[in-house]
Amino acid sequence: MPSVVLETDRLRLRAFTEADIDDVFESVTDPVTRKWVPIPAPGRPYTRADAVTWCVDTAPAMRATGDGQQWAAVLKDTGAFAGSFGLVRTDWRARTTEVGYWVAPAARGRGVASEAVTAITRWVLLEQGFERLQLKAATANTASRRVAERTGFVYEGTERNAAPLHHGRTDLAVYSVIRSDLLG
Repeated sequence: MPSVVLETDRLRLRAFTEADIDDVFESVTDPVTRKWVPIPAPGRPYTRADAVTWCVDTAPAMRATGDGQQWAAVLKDTGAFAGSFGLVRTDWRARTTEVGYWVAPAARGRGVASEAVTAITRWVLLEQGFERLQLKAATANTASRRVAERTGFVYEGTERNAAPLHHGRTDLAVYSVIRSDLLG
């Protein structure tokens, strides 16, 4: 995928750097994030070394190999770290990918996720020519499900017992948006 910076009214979505390590570590060790995001693996604590690996190796490698794209979201007015947004499970032949995200504790409840997901959706479907963008959220994760609904994703159904979390397995609500949804 091409390296790209996306901007919205309030956000700059850019590549992760070493300067993001402490913010990533603090955000991913937050109890709310840990409840819904099973990284590095269910039952294993997230360490500063994991944050280093993410910012310096994993996120850049995903873009370089074509597996996806990862952005650090920062507030344009202050430069404060607001969260992680990215594309995963990219299938170039089918022109499909999936968006995933988590929001830093200090940025929650401010519409950051909806703003970033809208920008990513438009970039993927309109500028990169993809046909389908998925978003999956634990069925009990009402905040993420609201983001999907606010940003125009259509609920398609539930994948039962589909994902591991730190406290057990969960069903996933599956949403999608396709290019014609934006053009119609």
